[in-house]
Amino acid sequence: MAHAINDDCINCGACDDSCPVNAISEQHEKRVIDAETCIDCGACVDTCPVTAIAEV
Repeated sequence: MAHAINDDCINCGACDDSCPVNAISEQHEKRVIDAETCIDCGACVDTCPVTAIAEV
């Protein structure tokens, strides 16, 4: 199951470098996770300062 970034995202980019498969990108002034690329490692969850990332 992949992770997703909710509307609490402040677009800080802290999660970008934590993703080992580069599944996170910026779209419409927010970060999004490509569900097909995400390997469900959860690394991004720990780096988000506003807890905007969760499993879907």
